[in-house]
Amino acid sequence: MENSKKEKCPVMHGANIESNYSVMSWWPNALNLDILHQHDTKTNPLGHDFNYREEFKKLDFEALKNDLKKLMTDSQDWWPADWGHYGGLMIRMAWHSAGTYRIGDGRGGSNTGNQRFAPLNSWPDNVNLDKARRLLWPIKRKYGNKISWADLFILAGNMAYESMGFKTLGFGGGREDIWHPEKDIYWGAEKEWLGKDRYADKSNEETLENPLAAVQMGLIYVNPEGVDGKPDPLKTAQAMRVTFKRMGMNDEETVALTAGGHTVGKAHGNGDPSVLGPNPEAAPIEHQGFGWMNPKGKGNAEDTLSSGLEGAWTTYPFKWNNTYFHLLFTYDWELKKSPAGAWQWEPINIKEEDKPLDAHIPGVRRNPIMTDADMALKMDPEYRKISERFYKDPKYFAEAFAKAWFKLTHRDMGPKSRYLGPDVPREDFIWQDPIPTVDYTLSDAEIEALKEKLLNSGLTRTELINTAWDSARTFRCSDFRGGANGARIRLAPQKDWIGNEPKRLQKVLKVLSEIQSGLKKKVSIADLIVLGGSAAVEKAAQEAGFNIKVPFSPGRGDATQEMTDLESFEVLEPIHDGYRNWLKKEYAVKPEELLLDRTQLMGLTAPEMTVLIGGMRVLGTNYGGTKHGVFTEREGILTNDFFVNLTDMKYLWKPVGYNLYNIVDRKSGAIKWTATRVDLVFGSNSILRAYAEFYAQDDNRERFVRDFVKAWVKVMNADRYDLKK
Repeated sequence: MENSKKEKCPVMHGANIESNYSVMSWWPNALNLDILHQHDTKTNPLGHDFNYREEFKKLDFEALKNDLKKLMTDSQDWWPADWGHYGGLMIRMAWHSAGTYRIGDGRGGSNTGNQRFAPLNSWPDNVNLDKARRLLWPIKRKYGNKISWADLFILAGNMAYESMGFKTLGFGGGREDIWHPEKDIYWGAEKEWLGKDRYADKSNEETLENPLAAVQMGLIYVNPEGVDGKPDPLKTAQAMRVTFKRMGMNDEETVALTAGGHTVGKAHGNGDPSVLGPNPEAAPIEHQGFGWMNPKGKGNAEDTLSSGLEGAWTTYPFKWNNTYFHLLFTYDWELKKSPAGAWQWEPINIKEEDKPLDAHIPGVRRNPIMTDADMALKMDPEYRKISERFYKDPKYFAEAFAKAWFKLTHRDMGPKSRYLGPDVPREDFIWQDPIPTVDYTLSDAEIEALKEKLLNSGLTRTELINTAWDSARTFRCSDFRGGANGARIRLAPQKDWIGNEPKRLQKVLKVLSEIQSGLKKKVSIADLIVLGGSAAVEKAAQEAGFNIKVPFSPGRGDATQEMTDLESFEVLEPIHDGYRNWLKKEYAVKPEELLLDRTQLMGLTAPEMTVLIGGMRVLGTNYGGTKHGVFTEREGILTNDFFVNLTDMKYLWKPVGYNLYNIVDRKSGAIKWTATRVDLVFGSNSILRAYAEFYAQDDNRERFVRDFVKAWVKVMNADRYDLKK
């Protein structure tokens, strides 16, 4: 018998089961410490012991490549391939996976497989890429854990090109999948798709908000119809130049990627976009993660709707060919509207034989199209020079595109030593931040002798600690750049960064060089920098009463200036460092929020951040020797005094200026210490206070020292990928 009314739901509505609810929603301005604890092992079904590098080695790589090539021409009725070839779709999937990368903070890109999750899986620019991933699923199922989704996306793009007659430069595996959306990536402040509220001056493309690269919410790079949907190739060229630069690309790479990406495949806009169903995240459960369902006509094939533009760019879009620039320069182009109502450029009086065949209807030829970005390659003077060279020299164009495509799809993977597989190119590229390998080893006795030399060198412990910290703190787990390996702190531009205190830095480097020159066994400056800081930390722990060894792993190399791309390293310059209580200037973002962002990029947890702040303060490592937050009478000794005094209720905390507070004795009113927001947040934020109280406990004095040493070593070794194999 059917119930006449629905039973009362046994679950409290909204009780933490819906993503729009959080217990912290009442306090929207609270620190989002969740960004430090995302991708917890509890979300990862592979378990603690899984090692992707080892699993990848078991992969039959040639068999996988062959299966991918077969997939390209195995058209499925539920999503027929254009011209019987999925190449264009797979290339777009790979491009859009990698194209979210931005150099400002190293976030985005292809190294996590994040295209599977919101918001990327539902971005307007990613319409119908859910179909590409479903087409790949049988191959992923077959090869299982030996190939990550992240690697598979990029390899599929490579094999698409190769099956269409283009030879790629190679492939490096090693991208590990995440299992839920990232919580740390800022995609923009807009609240609606294709919104545009990211320019300080909307008439000036250069004012695009940092660290963003895409011009609108939900786009990979620029609007194909033109800036704000208004065709103007010269204005679009300005937007392209800003966007691609923020992706780490120069003008030649921009032209190569645009032309090479549009040499094959087509845009889809044959219909009314208003009838499309919801995106994958909003689609009903019976659609099983499929989005943008089209109820008109076949709903696919010749009725497919994606970008809204309709047509192919070249005469032979199902294979690598040289007609892109031929069509661009041979014909005049005029603006027309696609069937979906999008602006696109079409040729005037084109020869019939230059038209591409329809992707699905036999014997029918269609006009090729160009986006506003394509027309920018013809109209912008600098882009045109490059385009004309590519047109006259197809071989050079192919070489330039191969290099640019490899860079696009590998830019966020860090140094070449992280790449896996037999197809890794032998050539080193400067954007990979190459570092020479070393062939020496050090015994425990040799390490102890070096520590003694460093501690007795005339340098203070603070100078040694600060130099090691400043060298290592540039590391970003987002794109695996920066870190102490390479000792680039002694090279331009890092040696001149104000945050590295150049005068103090040069003093330390001079002494370290003198020590190095006097050694019988050559040891890199990079190793001496880290060992000096670690020896100083070890000594400070001993003076606190704890005989603890700070682990040290030699093997760092010294990069040369020729190995260092000055412009690409400029984005790594610190403008703040909460760990050394420093701000370059006043910012709209609160100092504690800047600390949180830097902590996440360094790959640290909230407890690690807490213990490092407490330790760095009592060690006296503040920028410029300031005393803010140095809550101790025993400066230079590794004690838990910072937390003890921070949590002591005999003090009051009084604001006295921008980011400045006095710590005052409640009874006498005397000023005991000074502090910044970064110091006091560990007493005001309820979660951070819980960690602060933990380390303030009498029974956790040794635990504090041991945890500090562990976190210190993690920072020093963050870029030692050779230790993690």
